Amino acid sequence: MIKRLISLMFLAWVLGFAWFALLLPLPAPAQKTDAIVVLTGGPGRIDRALERLEAGDAKRLLISGVAREVKPRELAVTYKRPMKLFDCCIALGFEAEDTRSNATEVATWVERRKYKSIRLITTDWHMRRAEYEIGRAVGDKVTILPDAVRSQPNFATLFREYHKYLAGLAGGLLGL
Repeated sequence: MIKRLISLMFLAWVLGFAWFALLLPLPAPAQKTDAIVVLTGGPGRIDRALERLEAGDAKRLLISGVAREVKPRELAVTYKRPMKLFDCCIALGFEAEDTRSNATEVATWVERRKYKSIRLITTDWHMRRAEYEIGRAVGDKVTILPDAVRSQPNFATLFREYHKYLAGLAGGLLGL
């Protein structure tokens, strides 16, 4: 009986990992939301967020997880965008250091502005966990449109992220 249970759990883990690794989330089509939220930490994320903002998918953008020493002017220069775009439409979040604190930072920002929908931008391998954590933080009153930045993650990245995702799910089930 124990061997069957262990075998069943192992099979569920293998199938779950295959789903996680082979069916990575995709970029979202053009669609309007109240705001765009991008999590720092991977190539192409901020570029994608700025493109969607400039395309008119939303009027405001939060860049969550920015290092405290970074200034808006530096980002404007780095991403070759006018400073007036940063002045009018882009907020920098300095509080987040990991995905769970990104969720807290995003939830506070969204609630303060009474937004009902956000476009979430992060790397494809990170999207499921980020969407889950932010979804828990904002609750069901906010719709999240996942917009994944495509990447070529290696096995180690996928393996590590899958286990972080499972840990997050377990924590959610246990109310942690």
